[in-house]
Amino acid sequence: MSVTFQSVPQLLQYRVQQSGDKIAYSYPSGQDWKRVSWATFGDQTRQVSMGLRALGLQNEQRVAIVSNTRYDWVLADMGILCAGGATTTIYPSNLADECAYILNDSNTQFVIAENDEQVAKLQQVRSQLQTVKKVIVFDGSASSDGWVLRLSDVMAMGEKMPVADWENICQQVKASDLATLIYTSGTTGRPKGVELTHDCWVYEAQGIDALKLLNPDDTQFLWLPLAHSFGKVLQVAQLQIGFHTAIDGRVEKIVENLGHIKPDFVAAVPRIFEKVYSKVVENAKKGGGLKYAIFKWAFGVGKEVSQRKQQRQQPGGFLALKNSIAQKLVFSKLQERFGGRLRFFISGSAPLSREMAEFFHSANILILEGYGLTETSAASFVNRPDTFKFGTVGPPLPGTEVKIESDGEVLIRGRGVMRGYHNLPDQSAETLKDGWIYTGDIGEVD
Repeated sequence: MSVTFQSVPQLLQYRVQQSGDKIAYSYPSGQDWKRVSWATFGDQTRQVSMGLRALGLQNEQRVAIVSNTRYDWVLADMGILCAGGATTTIYPSNLADECAYILNDSNTQFVIAENDEQVAKLQQVRSQLQTVKKVIVFDGSASSDGWVLRLSDVMAMGEKMPVADWENICQQVKASDLATLIYTSGTTGRPKGVELTHDCWVYEAQGIDALKLLNPDDTQFLWLPLAHSFGKVLQVAQLQIGFHTAIDGRVEKIVENLGHIKPDFVAAVPRIFEKVYSKVVENAKKGGGLKYAIFKWAFGVGKEVSQRKQQRQQPGGFLALKNSIAQKLVFSKLQERFGGRLRFFISGSAPLSREMAEFFHSANILILEGYGLTETSAASFVNRPDTFKFGTVGPPLPGTEVKIESDGEVLIRGRGVMRGYHNLPDQSAETLKDGWIYTGDIGEVD
């Protein structure tokens, strides 16, 4: 039986009911990893939500998050949405004046910052911030004048509020309400705020679930920037499906974390695959003549196997024998570096070269490429494990329509499409026509 939801808070409440004791998240804490159940996550979310309401947050008012990817980011975001607010995302690398522009343009009321370093940036432009009432910090100190509060103190305020009030607020959030405001960098001029509603995210979560790519028993390793829609869509898919997410945004820890977490799937961007490829080839060359010769032989065999599999054929006979030797000598070591349990990577946010896809597939590591825009809530197309085709972005998600204009421009329509650009009616009208978004990208239907 499929359950229909109108908002992210309803999705979360359903997941907590269904999976209370199961592990929802794990994250690094000192030398170890801390595990959080769905029930605990639900409680912590409620505390954040009601703390924000106690500070005066009203429905659809904006709360910005300026932080690297970490457990607290997800907690803050869910707390905002379950308070009826909307999240403005800001990259932690944004400069002080860029933060000021986004905060003013979005009419943000509160800012949640990662640490004292991010707070210092906001202090620099405090006199320019027209609407920000308070700054709330994950790791840092409260200010003597009360402008900066610690998240733990806000959660303590929320803990005192009635649970029934929170449940009531969650139920009142509508499908058409604003959930997320993501500012796209844009090649020229000021960034534009993309307005994504609760229905956009509920649709994405249900569309991804319908593909049956991801399972409730899976473990995801999430490191992507959550200020970007690609990271965000995985966050809502988790609420729908119920898998466990191990979260750590430190890019320098990716390879080490893969070995430790042993994920079933990981989303990444092409530059990560390029970095891993360079490292693997460099290490093989360092191993000396014989080792490098075996490496090249193994990948030659793997490429033949990959080509057969791309044509939906299984390798047999002598090729299958050579492949099992290559697997033992070379590929198993690479697979082990990724944790040994990986079913596939998902690649997005930039084109993946065919060479990269085939290199990893030669080692029996499948990368499924997808495509979408911030304006379409990230996931519009994705390859499937049984019908993948390198060099393409795969079929659309169920419920997403696509057409190609005579000049080759890709048009997309569906519930994942944005409400419009914030405060920019002319640019919204130019990009959105009859429900179709004009992507500006050129494509063809295979």
